[in-house]
Amino acid sequence: MTHSTTPQTRRGHRGGPARRIGRTLALVLPVVLVLSGTLAVTRVNWTGDSEGSVLTASDVAQAPAQAGTARTVTAKKAAPQDALRDRLLTELQDKNPGVVLTHLQQAVNGHPALAEHCTSIARTLGRAAVRLYGASRAQSYARPVCDTSFATGVLAAHS
Repeated sequence: MTHSTTPQTRRGHRGGPARRIGRTLALVLPVVLVLSGTLAVTRVNWTGDSEGSVLTASDVAQAPAQAGTARTVTAKKAAPQDALRDRLLTELQDKNPGVVLTHLQQAVNGHPALAEHCTSIARTLGRAAVRLYGASRAQSYARPVCDTSFATGVLAAHS
């Protein structure tokens, strides 16, 4: 039996440089991922303003002072989907629902960001069409615009 001062290389070994690197990565990598995720979230523009997307400490300090003006500006300027909904509801007073649905489809095709609001707008138009034209006549204008949400709105208003 020979005795040596070098660590064993098979089972029971204490580990070499690869093991130390692995342990270091296991400790450091989660910290790096959490910090980079936190920094990424602070860089995203969550307000919808196009001024700047980087959140700095001075922005946080100014936020309480500007809170009142932000609400005033938001109240004056409606969101695009709300403006479209209001415009189409007004148009529904003068034109038949088929024309209004065509304009809704054109608006969504022209501005793809409105697509996520298309179903709620079409459903609202369906409810309004029932109030104006009655359930059976409103249903006759139903088309597969926004996953047939117009027809869903007609049905919901009729029920």
